[in-house]
Amino acid sequence: MATHPGGLTTLVPRPAIRTRKLVRRFGHRDILKELDLTVGAGEFTALLGRSGSGKSTLLRAVARLDHNVGGSGELTVPGRVSLSFQDSRLLPWLRLIDNVILGLRGPKARERGLTALAEVGLGGRDRSWPHELSGGEQQRAALARALVREPGLLLADEPFGALDALTRIKMHDLLRELYERHRPAVLLVTHDVDEAVELADRVLVLEDGRISVDLTVDLPAPRSRRDPRFQEYRDTLLAALGVAQPRTEGKDSHDPHARP
Repeated sequence: MATHPGGLTTLVPRPAIRTRKLVRRFGHRDILKELDLTVGAGEFTALLGRSGSGKSTLLRAVARLDHNVGGSGELTVPGRVSLSFQDSRLLPWLRLIDNVILGLRGPKARERGLTALAEVGLGGRDRSWPHELSGGEQQRAALARALVREPGLLLADEPFGALDALTRIKMHDLLRELYERHRPAVLLVTHDVDEAVELADRVLVLEDGRISVDLTVDLPAPRSRRDPRFQEYRDTLLAALGVAQPRTEGKDSHDPHARP
């Protein structure tokens, strides 16, 4: 709650993630080093970092999956948190609808599951078995399962890393569409700089257990990778990750991910 001149008060949404001096320690090694981070409610944030920078450790901490890891500091997350992983983690002995509503209670659980499947383009496939779906369809089902609970925070750990280039493009469009519809806060962990700039409104770079770059991406949708501003964001992030990018004249027409 905030008070403005004149005595007016407005409700300020609680942040989806708030850490203060967060430490996560494995043995005698600190992986997260007094990390301060705030992700606002409804904010789409991508997290980049080199191998060993602490991305997965931070994600597990936010997901409350690292109870056996020593550490200290403050960590606040919403009551409803959903996770999406690189593999769909569908249970092969359950039909699609039962995978989507797994653990969901209430008389309208099945109805909500059917609605979620329709949202991801799998309407009418509710009685299918997971092995009958393509890789992209399985990831669509995983997104339906994550969002059917209307989470305040969606954690996505390289959810498209195992997909081919064309399927990834379609999944990018779907994730952004679902985000606009449901408006959870999203923390997307990825190693793909282009994916981060295309999807997120804010991109963080984690380096040696601390946030080294906090970049706001101010581009209209749909975003084109040929937009000079897209390339500027991309170059800034690659430089932060220690990747030198040779500059070439003209458009990179052989880029299989390029959009008009």
